[in-house]
Amino acid sequence: MFQLMKTPGRVIGMLFAAALFTAANAAVARPGTVNYTEGQVTLDGNAIQAHDLGSVEVAPDHTIHTAQGRAEILLTPGAYLRLGDQSAARMDSASLTDTRVELLHGEALVEVAQIEPENHLQVLANGVETQLDKKGLYDFKTSPPQLAVYDGKAMVEANDRSVKVDKGHEYPLTAEAEVKPQKFDRKQTDSLYDWSKLRSDYLAQANESSVNAIVVDRPGWYYGTGWYWNPWYSTWAFVPGGGYLMSPFGFGFYSPTYWVYHAPVYYHTRPGVVVTPRGWHGVRPGPRRVPALRGTAPVARPSMRGSFAGHGGHRR
Repeated sequence: MFQLMKTPGRVIGMLFAAALFTAANAAVARPGTVNYTEGQVTLDGNAIQAHDLGSVEVAPDHTIHTAQGRAEILLTPGAYLRLGDQSAARMDSASLTDTRVELLHGEALVEVAQIEPENHLQVLANGVETQLDKKGLYDFKTSPPQLAVYDGKAMVEANDRSVKVDKGHEYPLTAEAEVKPQKFDRKQTDSLYDWSKLRSDYLAQANESSVNAIVVDRPGWYYGTGWYWNPWYSTWAFVPGGGYLMSPFGFGFYSPTYWVYHAPVYYHTRPGVVVTPRGWHGVRPGPRRVPALRGTAPVARPSMRGSFAGHGGHRR
């Protein structure tokens, strides 16, 4: 309190940042929202521009294509579909309880950081349907048609057969396939995997920034799990309704409750550098360039890892 009284400019900045963040959460993110693109990406033949990101949606029966480019599409809160180069996907259903997308050609990686029993998340490729049942990383290809589960568990449905594909296994996505899932080397990744990991890191940083703003503004307008628009990162940030969870890539996603009651206090040791206490709930973030104190206004690009998500029906 004494420090805040000595620095009224900081208080004003905190309130302004929180007000800006609150005002920005006036729109809605639904399954199919295009969150980020690189290179040449079109929706039904129309180029997606930078100012469209976060608002344009791949609605049911509409198709998103990449040429030399990549795209990130929101699915259920905490789940993302990322398209590689020369790929196309069509949204079949965009309901929170029935989210179905079809990979028409190319490659798609689905990251699921959180999934509820009521979320029925399905991917169709080469005429074969796959149900994603757990948090994890799922790589789909059409040439040859194949599913690789880097983490999690999937159920492949083909010819009235259900085949469970566990972590570290791959399975051909063909209707006539009768082989067992085979093990593969999870250390052998491709460029889409690496790009997805980097995007997951950035989204964790956006979560950290979003939760910071929510805590400053008090949780009166906080509606729980969902997508929250972060104007500093120009992206929808995932914010869990409670606790703390890790993405399949190993990045942290905070909720406001966890941030208030469990996040460590950060303090400066020299300009631009902070140190965190050791051993809090098994998480030990090392020295990083981050805002000095939790509760201060978010900065344009805080480098701390940690993310937060909002529900598809939440306001941004």
